Amino acid sequence: MSQDISAFVPASCELLGLGEPTHQEPAFARLRNELFPRLVEHGFRSFAMETDRVAALAVNDFVREGAGTLDSVMREGFSHDFGELDGNRRLVAWMREYNENRPVEERLSFHGFDAPMETMSAPSPRCYLEHARDHLKLDLDFAGLFGEDERWSRTEAVMDPAMSVGATAEAGKLRVIADDMLITLYARAPEMARDEWIKVKTHLSAGLDLLRYHKQCARRLDRAERYPLLAATRDALMAQNLLDIRSIEAGRGPTLVFSHNLHLKRSLGTWLSAGAIVDSLLGKRYSVIVGSLGSSGTIELPEPEAGTYESLLQSRFPTWGLTTEVASGRKRAAIDPMKGYFPIDQALLDGADAVLHINTA
Repeated sequence: MSQDISAFVPASCELLGLGEPTHQEPAFARLRNELFPRLVEHGFRSFAMETDRVAALAVNDFVREGAGTLDSVMREGFSHDFGELDGNRRLVAWMREYNENRPVEERLSFHGFDAPMETMSAPSPRCYLEHARDHLKLDLDFAGLFGEDERWSRTEAVMDPAMSVGATAEAGKLRVIADDMLITLYARAPEMARDEWIKVKTHLSAGLDLLRYHKQCARRLDRAERYPLLAATRDALMAQNLLDIRSIEAGRGPTLVFSHNLHLKRSLGTWLSAGAIVDSLLGKRYSVIVGSLGSSGTIELPEPEAGTYESLLQSRFPTWGLTTEVASGRKRAAIDPMKGYFPIDQALLDGADAVLHINTA
């Protein structure tokens, strides 16, 4: 079955979210790789995915300029082990092949839009601020304010407010210094090449993001409040990165962003998503296609029960399909959360422009 994804993209769209209900089913990446070239034919010139934005700079250098090797960027340019996935390797290789011998202005760009962290773990901001300091040639010695990196990166620094570094006097001073560095970076823009400026800002922003995240980790909340706060903070940082990416790509064509449904959805749930934030600011310039999965041998997901949204979609699309119309149904029974699968519900559908259903059985 073949469908033209461009038919599901409004003319006003500048940022198209393509969601997946789990990271563990490779069929979504494979289909994404088939759909993205069709979007490129209709003017899309950039791709963003849920991975560390700083690390992804190396992938973009490879895709656009051929810097490094495919093996090295797959090893070093991704977080969350996404560089080990065959679908991502094939995408990066295709983007490099597409760009070869094309004029600079027509080349595709690759972006990460996640902060350099996971919800329940966050490293020291040291290397990001040092990178920016060195490129700006600033005489700053803040090593004593950081202390050992392990005091930031250990699990307790995120999970236990009493062990967090985020509310210390040293962390407060670092936030002030980093903010001053950002002002200096803007003042230096006229004397820097645009690509260099963007890379320095990306590193500096990552350092600031980590300082802000660690500050949230220091808030003394019970466990029921803690995870939603941290998840919402991470999504707010993701939204900030997506808006920044669109600023960089403005005038070149729309961006396809690939991520978990939970980050791209417009609907409000347990925590605020990046998609809901971006949608509130971009309006009709943001569109989202959420992913639905019927059955999967990879994650041992059985056939959906009759009457569920997935079952109704599967009756129409035995292999895969895109649609803007989903019959009224019910939410699938609880799935083992370790599979990372989140079933379709009405709130997710209400906040989507279309649904992509896949069945791998």
